[in-house]
Amino acid sequence: MSSQPRCPHCRHFVYLDTLRCPNCEGEIAYHLLTRQFYGIRHGQVGIDGETWYTCSNRDWACNWLVWENAPAGRCFSCRLTRRRPAADDTVALEKLAKTEEAKRRLVLQLADLGLPIVGWDVRTGGLGFDLISSLSDGKPVTIGHANGIITIDLAESLDDRREALRVRLGEPYRTILGHLRHEVGHYFQNVLLTDDALWAECRELFGDERVSYRDALTAYYKMGAPSGWQESFISEYATMHPWEDFAETFAHYLHITGTLQTAAVIGIRLDATVSNLRDTDVVPLASYEREPIQRLLTDWEWLSQGFNRINRSMGFGDLYPFTIVSPVRHKLAFVHDIVTRAPLTPEQQYALAVPAETERA
Repeated sequence: MSSQPRCPHCRHFVYLDTLRCPNCEGEIAYHLLTRQFYGIRHGQVGIDGETWYTCSNRDWACNWLVWENAPAGRCFSCRLTRRRPAADDTVALEKLAKTEEAKRRLVLQLADLGLPIVGWDVRTGGLGFDLISSLSDGKPVTIGHANGIITIDLAESLDDRREALRVRLGEPYRTILGHLRHEVGHYFQNVLLTDDALWAECRELFGDERVSYRDALTAYYKMGAPSGWQESFISEYATMHPWEDFAETFAHYLHITGTLQTAAVIGIRLDATVSNLRDTDVVPLASYEREPIQRLLTDWEWLSQGFNRINRSMGFGDLYPFTIVSPVRHKLAFVHDIVTRAPLTPEQQYALAVPAETERA
């Protein structure tokens, strides 16, 4: 997030999913364009001479605002959801609320990075989400991406189920937000690689994505990751196919930039006069758009060590249980380069995603 969220009524800190301030109990809603919370009265608020309404999914914990001339009563993030559980499937809808919360965090981060978000309902191949549950009708749901549509199994929001899968698959980290960041990496690989030169550079780093995905998938689940994979990849799954290597790397770029941004806006830093981690200060930035990848990864190296120590002091595993080796640094540098080439303003993003609202830009 690009600004520290505070209650507009009492200035108390609030989390991004807050509907009612825990301090003053005032009703609030989040405005994507200004990255601020606003107090609402009768489900609406005036912002810069325009009326904004609460999202029609507010009963299911969505706290974003919708412009009065929007093509639907759902907010920018909710409109990206193409499929969701049936209205009478209240159990699945409860899981949907938690998954939508993670999706809003993803959309906000993509917006902060200036990435173009074109909805599935605006353009063929645009970004969309099928958020459905394998527990609703007993049919399996495969988490994945195809032609702009990201499918998430809402059953993964159940801690015991997700943890069992994490252990069985040997994954050090598995969350709904992690799934979303990985799958959106597949989407943006096709969006951001705009010419043959970029594709050639990508293939040099990640491998040729034109090799058979089906064969690679079969081989991976039969043989597992090759020995010594840690010398070239960020995770075991990244070894499966060049597509997955790119998506895993993209997800880690979002993990790193998102956490550093949060650290920056709440004022976390390493003070060399008191820290036993480093002899010079480490001051994370809210944005690394104009910084080289070396600055970003150096800040992350030391901040993540601090976060890991905090987690261990609480009896948890490391917050970031990964090692960024030299080949992975080069891959992250490539992602950093294509992400920071031409970021869009919030108004440009909004107009691009919803043509009916282009008068605002």
